[in-house]
Amino acid sequence: MMDENKQINNTSQQLGEPTEVKQAMKSDSPAQINFNEPGSEVTEQVAAQTNISGDTANLNPEIGVTATEKTGMETAALAELTQQIESLKTQLEERSTQYMRIAADFENYRKRTSKEKEELETLMKRNTILELLPVVDNFERARSHLKPQSDAEMTMHKSYQGVYKQLVDSLKRLGVSPMRPEGQEFDPNLHEAVMREPTDEHPEGTVLEELVRGYFLGDRVLRHAMVKVAAPKEDIPAAPEDQSSQAFS
Repeated sequence: MMDENKQINNTSQQLGEPTEVKQAMKSDSPAQINFNEPGSEVTEQVAAQTNISGDTANLNPEIGVTATEKTGMETAALAELTQQIESLKTQLEERSTQYMRIAADFENYRKRTSKEKEELETLMKRNTILELLPVVDNFERARSHLKPQSDAEMTMHKSYQGVYKQLVDSLKRLGVSPMRPEGQEFDPNLHEAVMREPTDEHPEGTVLEELVRGYFLGDRVLRHAMVKVAAPKEDIPAAPEDQSSQAFS
């Protein structure tokens, strides 16, 4: 009997049965333990293990659904970020195009204002020099007409010639240069014909004399030269004697 109880105890320890079951098995009562009884602790443990297994089985679908939802959210977030990147690229291209257009407009504006400034400066210089040219003309006329005879007249002549030279040098520094049209062919862009002289010595249209000097300002005409131009010499027929006598009678 003792050996049987030891075997039962060992078997109970291996199966992990509760102490109450061990004590019941040790008792001499011939009654058998009903494992299916609702109040039995063994039944409750078995039911708890069954419930845990069922809950685990029920959680597995939920875990799968949660993973699917997470993947869908990540895909949606990735698509949204991609759309934002494309939108930013489009905005960057538009801003770059706008910047290039503004830079080109500003460069054109700078060139245009610079050209207008140069033209305005040239126009102001031209108008100022045109006001001084009559003074230069008067100096040249005085030099051609005055013939100093005494030392005092020579001293005065040298004095105003020095002023004339200073004025001419100032005009040269401003870019003014005189024309030399004598012997050249008449050019309406440079010359203004105020007289015509018939001659056989020069071809028709040749500038014989410069009456009023013309000037350049840089490569532009500052003032046209007034000139005398050669014209073909015409043979004038002699008048008959009877007509001449009638005219004086």
